[in-house]
Amino acid sequence: MPTGARKTWAQQLQQNHLVTIAMSCAIVGLSRCAYYYQPKLQDDSVIISVLNTITDRHLRWGFPKCFHRVTTP
Repeated sequence: MPTGARKTWAQQLQQNHLVTIAMSCAIVGLSRCAYYYQPKLQDDSVIISVLNTITDRHLRWGFPKCFHRVTTP
């Protein structure tokens, strides 16, 4: 069973039956670490800076052309 579904079940148990987070996680078989986990966003600062330098040099290029230049080897 996917973690997202178990997390949803744990949240429903808390709302409907007034159980604690630890208890609801134990019931659905989910660790508390997985319950609190929030995925980290990828840091795109390098790509952003390269795109900014390309658009400064080539003012008439659109985003698809600039992005293609950055992502292709």
